[in-house]
Parts: sequence; C-alpha cells; structure tokens
Amino acid sequence: MADTAWPAEQLIAAAQGGDVVAIAALVSGSHPHVRRFAHSLCASPEDAEDAAQEALIILYRKIGTLRASRALASWMFRIVRNECLRRSRLMLHHHEPISDTALPSVEDDVMQRLEAGRVAAAIAALPGDQRRVLILRDVQGYRGRAVAEALGLSAAAMKSRLYRARAAVRHTLQGTDDMALGGNDD
Repeated sequence: MADTAWPAEQLIAAAQGGDVVAIAALVSGSHPHVRRFAHSLCASPEDAEDAAQEALIILYRKIGTLRASRALASWMFRIVRNECLRRSRLMLHHHEPISDTALPSVEDDVMQRLEAGRVAAAIAALPGDQRRVLILRDVQGYRGRAVAEALGLSAAAMKSRLYRARAAVRHTLQGTDDMALGGNDD
C-alpha cells in the first residue's frame, strides 16, 4: 500500500533551510497529495494536472516562505484551490469559440443574456451561506466533499444548504416564468 502521509517535519524544515536534496524529496513526497487536491477541486483532469504542477513549482520556489512546517498541507491546499479557481475563471472568459458556421442571432443573444441575468439575480438573492455552497458546487463544479471542506461544513450541512439554495433558485425562476406566462388574466 502506498504511503499516504505528508513528508516528515524534519524534511520540511531541511527544505525550508535551503537543502536542495530535501526540497527535491519534499516536492516528490507532496506530489500525490497535491494531485489528489487538484483532481477534487479542478473542473477537468487537464486543469487538475496543470494546477498540481503549478503548485509543486510554487512549493519548490517558495518553501522558505512557509512559516510553520505543520502548515504544509493547508498551504498546498490553498495554492491548488487558487490555481483551480484561476483556471476556472480563464475557462469562463474564453469558453465560447467563435464559429463561422452558426453565429447566434441577435434575438438568441439577447434571450441568453436575459436568462443568465435571471439566474444570476436568483443566486444573488440567496443568503450568503447558501449562495457560497451553490456557486462552488453547481457553478464551479467542485465535489461535495471539497465544498464542505473548503467552507468548514459537515457533508450533511453542505448538502442541506445546497438543497435549500437549489429549491430557492428554482422557485424564483418558476415564479418569474409564471408571471411572464400569466401576464394578463382579463
């Protein structure tokens, strides 16, 4: 069975002190944990591999800035989380390739923007705790366990907040659909 422990504090301390062999061993020993973090947080396997590599590069370059050797796991988790978020933002901004075969009509574009605006307004109206869970889970696509861990919640509390948030958004969107369809009952 593979070793699942993070590198020992003595190795971390030696790496913090600039020992090149210790730094290499630290990066190597941290790799499986960093990959696991990345695969649980990033939207795609490719982004996860890239985020893991970026985090290991940061570990290699900046191990001397780590204040406490016991904080290695949380430090690496934050680095991976930030890299996954950065990659998600880039993906959102560069998501739609321009196709010369099927350009959307002006009407389709306006309808998509109106729908996106309705969804965004419904999400914005949620209480903060529900909004954070919904965005991490449904918008950014993180796994439930990662969301619960990132927000300091139990899995049950995260699921409960997610259920309430989804129900509230659904209710808000159905209410605006009913008003639009019902319009004039005369």
